[in-house]
Amino acid sequence: MAARIDLPLTELKLRQLFTKPYGVDAPDEQQWRDVYAADVQFEDPTQKRAGIGAFIKAQQDLVDRCDDVFLEAGAVVINGSQAFVEWRMGLKIKGIEFIYPGVTRLQLGSDGRIGDHRDYFDFVGPTFEPVPVVGGFVRWIYRRFVA
Repeated sequence: MAARIDLPLTELKLRQLFTKPYGVDAPDEQQWRDVYAADVQFEDPTQKRAGIGAFIKAQQDLVDRCDDVFLEAGAVVINGSQAFVEWRMGLKIKGIEFIYPGVTRLQLGSDGRIGDHRDYFDFVGPTFEPVPVVGGFVRWIYRRFVA
């Protein structure tokens, strides 16, 4: 994401925020601060963070752990002060690509910035299914709970 995103956030602007092809730099600190509130609350299946500094660190930590990251937006809906973004995220780590489909719920503050960001996705399946031996075990566990 090279271009700045101005407020107010629209479906098109959220699509831009949630799109990052492989080989393209992730948003920089100022780009995050342009659209996220100083007291943003962030949660995903692996962590909870409070405040813009912690949010930016979480994003940078993900980028630093990977050889490359992509993000592509699917459906985007804004309803008043809430927005939902369907997405696919790809992480390349040591020659293996992990694909995570998910959705994000955003709560927009009165100033239009994102004050609450919650990601919903299956972390376990896509992380461990590609790993030899472990993947078979994960699929077996999933079948046991779904059957």
